[in-house]
Amino acid sequence: MTQSVRTRPEGSGRPLSEAYDTALLDLDGVVYAGGEAIAHAVDSLAVAREEGMHLAYVTNNALRTPDTVAGHLTELGIPTGAGDVITSAQAVARLISEQVPAGAKVLVIGGEGLRVALRERGLTPVESADDDPVAVVQGYGGPDLTWGRFAEASYAVARGLPWFASNTDLTIPSGRGIAPGNGAAVEVVRIATGAEPQVAGKPLPPMHKETILRTGAERPLVVGDRLDTDIEGAFNGEVDSLLVLTGVTDGALLLAAPPQHRPTYVDADLRGLLTGQPEVTEAGDGFRCGGWTATAGAERLELTGDGEPLDGLRALCAAAWTAAGESACALDGGKALARLGL
Repeated sequence: MTQSVRTRPEGSGRPLSEAYDTALLDLDGVVYAGGEAIAHAVDSLAVAREEGMHLAYVTNNALRTPDTVAGHLTELGIPTGAGDVITSAQAVARLISEQVPAGAKVLVIGGEGLRVALRERGLTPVESADDDPVAVVQGYGGPDLTWGRFAEASYAVARGLPWFASNTDLTIPSGRGIAPGNGAAVEVVRIATGAEPQVAGKPLPPMHKETILRTGAERPLVVGDRLDTDIEGAFNGEVDSLLVLTGVTDGALLLAAPPQHRPTYVDADLRGLLTGQPEVTEAGDGFRCGGWTATAGAERLELTGDGEPLDGLRALCAAAWTAAGESACALDGGKALARLGL
């Protein structure tokens, strides 16, 4: 796949909710954190929906079923049906079903979301390596998943069974901070066996395929907080993306983003769906957005002017990404970001 290298965030003269027919929204760090709605999320999504935008929720978390996720969103004030939720459990179940016989037994290391998704594909979840499974699937099982489950997976994988993982996110946000994600659990089995799993979740193509099949989106906009899953997934699917700064990505990570991690748009939170996006323009040897101008020096990024902090961040992105080209920007942006309060 050949794509042009993005060197600046794009502008939009129309609200994003009008420019795109479907928002493919990540959940943790975008819509909620620790189970509680993020500021402005409920109201922003309500307006976007009223204006005709289809809202779909796309999560790498394979623990909960679509029914459970939809119920949680509805309780938060975001009316959602199970058909509006796409999980990495569904993506990995489809991937497995394309490689094993109908009705085959699959060893499950994870939660109920995986079991429901496997049954949806006509497969039979089992709990032991001694139950004659033909494959192993591993997904986030929550904090109560016992160490013995990793051993069970290792026994089966060491016997040569094909191994699948819903996703390999090393961390997952929680109400108390950042916790180990499914990727950390996958590493345990990888260390024990030396094997490599087939992975379905963001940013890989199986997840994008599952999402498009289930939503029928024609002009999708991926909305996320993670560069290495949400934004890279949009890059791999060749669709536009909106990064919101309510989750794990901060200004420093954004400025250092390599091409596959550079979003189309950047905004503070989901209110960004309801507005146009300011244009970043060339200004001499730098880039201007709003009242700010950013330039790339020999060792650091420089910022002059005044105005909305996000405009300054957008200008800095243009300076950093242009200077880096096809690499990650190594210039120091700390002083400029501090000036923006970011």
